Amino acid sequence: MTDSIAGDQTERRISWLTLLFGFAAAAITAALRHELSAAGLAIGTTLAWVNFRWLRRALDALVRASTAQEGREKPKVPRKHYLVALFRYGLLGLTVYVIFIDLHVPLGSMILGFCALAAAAMVASMWEILHPVD
Repeated sequence: MTDSIAGDQTERRISWLTLLFGFAAAAITAALRHELSAAGLAIGTTLAWVNFRWLRRALDALVRASTAQEGREKPKVPRKHYLVALFRYGLLGLTVYVIFIDLHVPLGSMILGFCALAAAAMVASMWEILHPVD
């Protein structure tokens, strides 16, 4: 199996594990009757998942751009890639701000929802270590 295919599997694993961990935490929190915190966990998880998808697309575009310039001493990264990255973080920040201000969802729970991505990345990494692809 090539590195690209193994990397794609890891990315897919991180993607679905993010949703699994975050929404499981939100469901448990809702069962404990903390609806606003559960909403924050679900929102944070969703935003983390969207950010991961956007980051994956941005890195794929960056790899294509650098591969197209193979052999150059100093490959140039198109400025639009920098602008898209700034836009992504700005949009995520604005979304969190609007949700926090308008819906009064606790900021801490949204941040914990974002942590579902980190937990998923750790579990996927451990999976790769324990089940290496030859």
